[in-house]
Amino acid sequence: MKNFSITEINDLLNGVIVGTTNQRITAPEQLELASESEISFIGNNKYTKLWETSKACAAIVNQDINIEPGENRAFIKVPNADLAMSQVLELFAPPAPHFDEMIHPSAVIHPTATVGEGTHIGAGCFIGPKVVLGDNVIIYANVTILDECTIGNHTVIWSGAVVRERCHIGSHCILHPNSTIGADGFGFRPCPQRGLVKIPQIGNVIIGNWVEIGANSCVDRGKFSSTIVGDGCKIDNLVQIGHNSKLGKFCIMAGNSGLAGSVTLGNGVIIGGSASIKDHLTIGDGAIVGAGSGVAADIPAGKTMLGYPAVEARTALKQWAILKRMANE
Repeated sequence: MKNFSITEINDLLNGVIVGTTNQRITAPEQLELASESEISFIGNNKYTKLWETSKACAAIVNQDINIEPGENRAFIKVPNADLAMSQVLELFAPPAPHFDEMIHPSAVIHPTATVGEGTHIGAGCFIGPKVVLGDNVIIYANVTILDECTIGNHTVIWSGAVVRERCHIGSHCILHPNSTIGADGFGFRPCPQRGLVKIPQIGNVIIGNWVEIGANSCVDRGKFSSTIVGDGCKIDNLVQIGHNSKLGKFCIMAGNSGLAGSVTLGNGVIIGGSASIKDHLTIGDGAIVGAGSGVAADIPAGKTMLGYPAVEARTALKQWAILKRMANE
């Protein structure tokens, strides 16, 4: 079992130790559940009241936290407790699932596929014609990668994920279980003779570097050209990205949110959980769409939008306040 002294953990964080503890730290845990050998964190003053009843021997805290740690307990004060705690979680993280061999005998790899150095391929995987896998790629069991796809160096693809033909995934990406990259976009048109006619979706998906796609999320291929997810984007579980949408760098989409077709997100856009964005809209750099909102018009850069239909946050809050007063009359 891993264990560290408070000083050893602070050597990683470069914070300031307040108080002392001789307890060896065996794991990180939330304040309410921590035992005497565990470390927790306080990122906001509203959680300081939990410290008194917590059994944790130590906590990583923001610099503005003013309470004292107490007897045989210690704080590590840092500028950002959330970021520092992520380093501690990485320190204690258990090893990834083990591969007994580099390529499992049950994996099917087309003769024209290229597999880079240090790449692992798990049981039941299918790697199609002319696929190119970079170096140190990790592909867990039952992943499907179809014809002419490319996967960049150090990318991890978890079980059940599907990457359809001609799609391109960058380096250092993570595709979580059952994510689907490059399924057909949702395109149909009424036809008097045949009902709804399917429009062929002949484009692809291009995903940049350091992108994470959550479990059961879908990025649809373009009707023509490409659906693009820019470098550093983080996509939560159960997210839908429609065909020919284009995400800039470092966008965040929370669970159950969705983009209809041909939506453009600037850099650093944040989409809250269960928010929905109408097709062919543009959302400017740094804009924020609140959870559950419905966006039906373009959003300028830097704006925060709330509600259904979404309006500027200040306007939405005024509307809600008026409704609340009316309900109480």
